[in-house]
Amino acid sequence: MTPPEQADPPRSRFDGLTPAEASRFAGRWLPAWTGNDPKRLAAFYTEDAFYADPAVPQGIQGQAVLLDYFAKLLGRFPDWVWTQTRATPLDGGFLNHWRADIPVRDRVVVANGVCTVQLRDGLIARNEVFFDRTELVAELTRK
Repeated sequence: MTPPEQADPPRSRFDGLTPAEASRFAGRWLPAWTGNDPKRLAAFYTEDAFYADPAVPQGIQGQAVLLDYFAKLLGRFPDWVWTQTRATPLDGGFLNHWRADIPVRDRVVVANGVCTVQLRDGLIARNEVFFDRTELVAELTRK
């Protein structure tokens, strides 16, 4: 038996998004990843948001830092398109299963992955992105 001081506090309700709610949120948020408008994308995040992806696995924090990172990322990939393939409810948000079509030179690299999306007051407070970027890196470094 777990001692009372180590037990998880009781939960009165689940605060995650339903798949339909997550789909509606993603329908507004994911298009902001296309078109090289980092301010539009950063507006979906809280002032103190934490963000991590394979290029910044240690993560970055704060909307101003995110804006700088998004400016570089979206500037490099202005025409990529992100699509939600499904959503799994998580406490405080959802697990976003996605597909990204990434134009690189004369072809389109397709990446599939997931990201955690934790919300606070309707904005993203924490977003961690996971995918195998082997094919993307190979195409970017191809001579």
